[in-house]
Amino acid sequence: MNVTVRSPGSATVINAISTGCGSAFGIELYVNAEASLKPSKRTFKAEKGVDTTLMEICVRKVLQKFDVDTGIQIQTSSTLPVASGLSSSSATSNAVVMATYQVLVGEGLVEENSLSDLDMVNLAIDASLEAGVTITGAFDDASASFFGGLTITHNPRREILHSSQMEEQNILIYMPNRKSPTAQSDVARMKLLAPWVKLAFQEALRGNIYHALTLNGILYSAALNFNAEIALDALDSGALAAGLSGTGPSFVAIVPDSSLDKVKEAWSFYPGKVISTGVDNVGTKVVEHG
Repeated sequence: MNVTVRSPGSATVINAISTGCGSAFGIELYVNAEASLKPSKRTFKAEKGVDTTLMEICVRKVLQKFDVDTGIQIQTSSTLPVASGLSSSSATSNAVVMATYQVLVGEGLVEENSLSDLDMVNLAIDASLEAGVTITGAFDDASASFFGGLTITHNPRREILHSSQMEEQNILIYMPNRKSPTAQSDVARMKLLAPWVKLAFQEALRGNIYHALTLNGILYSAALNFNAEIALDALDSGALAAGLSGTGPSFVAIVPDSSLDKVKEAWSFYPGKVISTGVDNVGTKVVEHG
């Protein structure tokens, strides 16, 4: 049997690296993972240029959890750009963990409901940490990707402080012509921001998500040497919020219908591309089972 799982990326409200507390929301850009059992070996296929190490660790973690030794094939495809600050690693690990678990259940090797949703998220985070693709474990990104909508989290405790549906809005993403792997970011500079990121986090806890996203995004732009004018141009053109997502290089803007064309035009002057998407309130789910 084949199982295909779809997992959304996420956009940053609060980057957790400076304080340990973060917030993110799901977006309609996805990683798909298709799993099927193979008699003898484990094989992993991804798009050209994508390292399969994270996928391999995810599968090993699930098989070890249940003390199952089986061959398996995992194939991923994605509309989510890698190393862009949009949680491609979290989406990949969530999708692969769920697909592996579901195919084991479907083949009768594991009992149904033997893993909770949070168990799956934690296995995915453990795999991301082991693969070295995250600094904090990215519980904020991973939970937003897994459950959809908005999550506010305490990453070291892997605790969800708040989760809710995110208001449906247009999401614009500006992607410059560069990649920025999280694990290569300057942690010391980001930790300098802690007092001000805490202010942004308090705004998020009060429900002022747009203020929080903008303040966080401009602070991290300064620390990581990204051009904050990209966010300011979006705000000047009518965006409700705009800022750096993750550790970059992508910028995210939340934009009402009336300002969509203006923000796109403002960003068209920067080299790179603009992606138009929306909020994902569904999260990681099985999309094909057969």
